[in-house]
Amino acid sequence: MNFEHLIQINDPLNPLVDSLTREQLWEGLVLRAEQPQLFVLGLDSCAIVSRDGDTMERELHYGQAVVRDRVTLTPNDNVRYDIQPTADYVGGSLTMAIEQPDDVQLFLRFTYSTTLPEKVDPTSDELQTSEIVKSAYRESDIDTVRLIRQYAHGRRDEGPLH
Repeated sequence: MNFEHLIQINDPLNPLVDSLTREQLWEGLVLRAEQPQLFVLGLDSCAIVSRDGDTMERELHYGQAVVRDRVTLTPNDNVRYDIQPTADYVGGSLTMAIEQPDDVQLFLRFTYSTTLPEKVDPTSDELQTSEIVKSAYRESDIDTVRLIRQYAHGRRDEGPLH
């Protein structure tokens, strides 16, 4: 299953939305890669197993389950997560890419590619499962942006973004 959506970061028409700079957004994406337990519900811990330049290998611990992934950082542009499939977890990838069409607007594009089937029978349970997964991804991504805003604007004690 492939899934993509866009979240508007800065809205020049809505003064109630805290604006972020591209640098603040990037720092938030790096924070999410290095300390995902601050962002991912149910994640007990994360161990960075190795780091080579802008690439890191991680072990994510969800109770007894362990998920391994590779995170590739393209500075000030995007973060790509490549998740290794296991018996319990779907493999695939997630890319979070910063898009800035002009000096004011800022967006974050989330692109998912999983091993879930792309084509499903509209009358099957697979369609419902696919829609539930997409909805969960979207909600998680909205939450990620909300937390990046909080860290960037100093509303979380542990947030290093300023």
